[in-house]
Amino acid sequence: MPETQADLVACEDVLMFVNAAITSTGQREFRQDEGEQALSLEFLHEYMLQGYRDLYAAALALDVNDHNAAMIIRNLLVHPPGPERRHAEGRLIAARLQALPQHRVLRLFRDLRRARVNNRRTRAIMRDWMAARPDPGFDAVKYRAGVKGAIRHAHLRVKGEMGPFLFDPHRRASYRTPMFETWRRAHYEQAALYDLPYTVAEGFAAKHGVPREVFLERIEPRMTRLERLRLQENAHADKAGNVRTDLSGMPLTRLATYVLALPLDDRVKRREELTTALRTAARKAAGPLAGRWGRVAAVLDDSFSATGSGQKRRRPLAVALACHYLLQALAERYTAFWTSGRTDELLLYPYGPTPLGERILDALDTGPERLVIVSDGWDNAPPGLAAEVLRVWRTRLDPDRKVAITHLNPVYDAGDFDVRRLAPTVPTAGVRDAEDLPTLTELAALAEGRTGLADVRAYLDERIARFTGGAP
Repeated sequence: MPETQADLVACEDVLMFVNAAITSTGQREFRQDEGEQALSLEFLHEYMLQGYRDLYAAALALDVNDHNAAMIIRNLLVHPPGPERRHAEGRLIAARLQALPQHRVLRLFRDLRRARVNNRRTRAIMRDWMAARPDPGFDAVKYRAGVKGAIRHAHLRVKGEMGPFLFDPHRRASYRTPMFETWRRAHYEQAALYDLPYTVAEGFAAKHGVPREVFLERIEPRMTRLERLRLQENAHADKAGNVRTDLSGMPLTRLATYVLALPLDDRVKRREELTTALRTAARKAAGPLAGRWGRVAAVLDDSFSATGSGQKRRRPLAVALACHYLLQALAERYTAFWTSGRTDELLLYPYGPTPLGERILDALDTGPERLVIVSDGWDNAPPGLAAEVLRVWRTRLDPDRKVAITHLNPVYDAGDFDVRRLAPTVPTAGVRDAEDLPTLTELAALAEGRTGLADVRAYLDERIARFTGGAP
């Protein structure tokens, strides 16, 4: 059946929303402030909820970031669906809640409580999530206020010592639950605080006047990898230089962020360690696709706009650096072209204009089977050259599309309600984590103009089936 004009518009709208939901977190970007980002994102969510509710819910099965996943769930629960959609949405919401960090889920529950959303469906979703938690005692100690609020809002019945601990913790002289008893003893026993989660122990350490260096050294075994990373990134301000960061299990994009936060001298001293860690993380992210992408060329943006913002410091550059190592792992033969012309990727920092057009010409001259461009889409040296190069290449030099070209953009453009595109002839997808690059190239192909709404729905059905573990 041929696509109608309404179907084509719906296809464009869905792909536009997915790009936004992957890249934007409502925070300040290099060229736009927080208010513009948040307002634009809220409008898109409302537009999708009212116009394409089933496709809006299906986005939960895609690689949208946690901020947007929580927004989608909140909107779906605030505005109940018809009976025919309730079961499908419930499965998607439950699956996505399991994938979200605890603090984001509990913040979502808090927002639902403030919005006075307390229908039976919402209570059941909250009840099931709480019941599936592997260590309720740990959650109750680390996120006491959030757990308490969720239990109260959903009218949940708690068993054993959970109720007394949450609602009147100081009445009992002792607890049988080890984590609750440790929390009780930490009020007067310094040694007990080192058996608590880091964020909880930090408050008790301040109460007992424990020196920061001593506390960090002793609490380190209880810290998560993310907590270690945050302390290491703020080592100079926090006097946490003695905290060791385990690079071996760190995700690729987060590892790239960590590397770029280091002073250049430190990167030179630790070159072998950092390079090995980045390549190992890239091979892990590539998985079975390693070495199967043939000849690949990449144009990677390290211009001044890759600085990001105070809230997303060096994020665009970190994504580009992570994509560089992942493409190196995916390719049989790989060539990288940074916009600055630099060749030592470990010593990168945001600098200079964005001569994308020149670098694209250099990349195409290597005869690749794939060209991947990672950039915020601003081409200014000279302006518009990249779009003209890509237009001529597609229409005159490679009309059969023998070279697959994909543009991945890590920055949401609030004014256009989408990520900024280089040329209409080149598919563009938003990217937040380089690990999603193989999937995003599939998504970008859907936006290339050779597919319609039926293909988008089929793709979403397949992703939903994988995500929820059931049939489409």
